[in-house]
Amino acid sequence: MDTPAGPAVAGESSTEDLRERIASALRRRAGPITLDAVTLFPFSGAEPLDAAYCKRVGERIVQLVTSAVRDGRVDPTLGLVADLYRVASERALPVDRLFAFVYLAERSVLDDLAADAGLGATSEAWPLVAQLVRRASFDVLAAHVALAQLEPTAAAITDPLTTVHSRAVIETVLAKEAIRAARLGHTLAFILIDVDHLGAINDQHGHGVGDRLLERLGVLVKGFFRQHDWVGRIGDDAIAVLLLGLDAEHAPDLAERLRSTVEERLEFTDHHTDRLVRVTVSVAVVTVAVAAGTVLDPDRLMADALAGVERAKRAGRNRVDYSRSS
Repeated sequence: MDTPAGPAVAGESSTEDLRERIASALRRRAGPITLDAVTLFPFSGAEPLDAAYCKRVGERIVQLVTSAVRDGRVDPTLGLVADLYRVASERALPVDRLFAFVYLAERSVLDDLAADAGLGATSEAWPLVAQLVRRASFDVLAAHVALAQLEPTAAAITDPLTTVHSRAVIETVLAKEAIRAARLGHTLAFILIDVDHLGAINDQHGHGVGDRLLERLGVLVKGFFRQHDWVGRIGDDAIAVLLLGLDAEHAPDLAERLRSTVEERLEFTDHHTDRLVRVTVSVAVVTVAVAAGTVLDPDRLMADALAGVERAKRAGRNRVDYSRSS
């Protein structure tokens, strides 16, 4: 009798082999990858950092990303995690700036791997390669935060209510991806999801109800998109999604399906009347196809998305506004 066990095991074995091949390539190319990430980082914050210190941080990040790709996880008790935390603490490096460094390292890793004959951008394995690297970079940050036991702040990685990324993370990612898109000529899509009448819900039913709705919306949106898509809370009642490359081309359809899913699933009980109240969202989708060598302003992209949400609300709410940004 046939069972599905064989193909599943074969698939797992293939992924494990790919993990080892990526890790091997990163170990060979660790020096140039670190140098590439370090080139920009010293000037990425308000206070410049010396190159020698940045090299120390970068080396540990690249080592951890390599380990995370190979093992599929990062153990917070791993010596390398403690070493990164110790080095970051020397200059009181805030989490959002460390995130920027890990993100630069991730981009450097992907740029380097893209040129690899067996793993690169033209290979069949490339989508999974990119996904494994992106997941590894986030696991590195999660392990660092777990070790540091940070209190939730505006600069934290995860919004404590919705469990999606914080605004600081989304702003950092958007800025870095704008630079990358301008350099390589990529398509980006920015989706902004705003809860309809949340202020009135808070006033009439209490902020506890509004918070529970936002919490459930965060879980729903995070589950709707893929693991490597960027989902974050950027306002009291708004969640944003950043899609890259081929994913960005499907943004309008995805946004419409998400709006419909929210309408079907997000609800609460009015305890004054025992009636079920449906909750809807107004959604803006802004796509931009960037020609290589042009400049993409992330603040303009955010402003266009906010304007799109306002148009959706003026048109009656519970709808998607789609536009292209230049």
